[in-house]
Amino acid sequence: MYPASSSDSEVGGPSGHTYGAAIVPADELTADELQGVLSEIRFSGWIAPAEDGWCVVLGDPGGGVVADGRRGIIEVAEVIAARVTGPVLAVRVLHDRQLALVAWHEGEEVARYCSDPSREPGARKDVLSEPIGAESAAVFAELWKRPDDAEKLTELLEDEIDPDSVYESERVGKTLRMLGLPAWIVAAGAGPRSMPTGPKASELVHLRAGLPGVAGRSRDALVRPIRRRQIPPPVIEDPPSGSGMDAESWMF
Repeated sequence: MYPASSSDSEVGGPSGHTYGAAIVPADELTADELQGVLSEIRFSGWIAPAEDGWCVVLGDPGGGVVADGRRGIIEVAEVIAARVTGPVLAVRVLHDRQLALVAWHEGEEVARYCSDPSREPGARKDVLSEPIGAESAAVFAELWKRPDDAEKLTELLEDEIDPDSVYESERVGKTLRMLGLPAWIVAAGAGPRSMPTGPKASELVHLRAGLPGVAGRSRDALVRPIRRRQIPPPVIEDPPSGSGMDAESWMF
C-alpha cells in the first residue's frame, strides 16, 4: 500500500489520492470475457459498463498491487492488452504527484510516460524529477485518432507542474479529454460512490481477488493483507539520476 499524503488540498480531486485504470476497447471483449481475464489474475477493483466504445477497469483506490504476481494497474492492463488488438491505455496516479501512462496496440507496448520518476516508492534520492516519455504524446494521439492534438498533448506531458498548486488529476483530466476517453476516471481515487460524472456504483461489477459477492469477500480477507505489504514494479526501470544527466541524455 502506498503511504498516505498529508495534504488535504483539492485540485481535480483530493490531494494524495492514488488510483489507476485500464481503458479497453469495448468491442473486442464481452463483459463476461473481460471479467474472466480479470478473475484469472485475481484482480481487485471494478469493471464499468461499456460507454462510447470503451470499457474502464478501475483498480482498488489507494491500492498499489491489485492482482496476483505483484501486479499493479499497469501490469493488469498489459494482461488485458494481450487479449485484444485495439489500443489499451493504463493510467496511474500516485498521491496526485505522479502520473503514469502506458499504451499497447495489437498486444505490444508502444508508449510509456512518467511525469516524475523520483516519486516512485523506493526511488533513490538522486533520481531526477523530469518527465520521461513525453515524446510518446504523438503515439497516444495517433492511437486514439487525435493526431491534430499531438503537439498540444506533448506540451501538456512535458510540463513539470508545481506540486504545491497543481495536481496530477488535473493533467489526467486534460489528457483524457484530449484523447476522447472517459475523463471521470479522475474521481476514482474517492471511490466508486463519489463519481458524479461517471457510472453509478450500482452499474459497476465489483471484484475482490477475482470474485464478486460473498466469495470475493472471503478470498479478499486472505489476499488483501499480503498485497498491502507489496509494491508493484516501477513505471520506469532504472530512471535517470545523478548530477549533470537529464532525461534526454539518459534515453540515448
